[in-house]
Amino acid sequence: MHQRARQFADAACERHDFEVTVEEFPEGTKTAADAAAAVGCEVGQIASSLIFRAGEDLVVVVTSGANRVSEARLAARLGVDAADVGMADPGEIRDVVGWSIGGVPPFCHETDLPVLFDETLSEHDTVWAAAGTPEAVFPIDPAELRRLADAEAATIAD
Repeated sequence: MHQRARQFADAACERHDFEVTVEEFPEGTKTAADAAAAVGCEVGQIASSLIFRAGEDLVVVVTSGANRVSEARLAARLGVDAADVGMADPGEIRDVVGWSIGGVPPFCHETDLPVLFDETLSEHDTVWAAAGTPEAVFPIDPAELRRLADAEAATIAD
């Protein structure tokens, strides 16, 4: 197992008493479509952890791979101007969250950030989320993911 995936699995166990079953795919799981193809599931079952800048703050949005986050809805939800919402800078994500784009898990971040959970993920029995690298994912019940991420349900998809 890749060192970063092992670090995530260890953190999930230590912080949440959650045993992660990491599956690695050398072909990569960088996009939701790539992940779904590798895992053999629907794109909607991919739980993508995206980091947005909203004004002065960062927020984690765990969304279905079948959805696109509406920056206008996100802004309204967070009470900031839509012009002040956008994807965070990759370096900032790595520094603040502790993971690089493509491998950001939905929980076990270096900094305590608010997490919003795309309610459409709850339509599935199992979803797949990044496990620390662009090649590693793990299966999880959506309700468990939401609980472990201490996420607030939100309708923020286009």
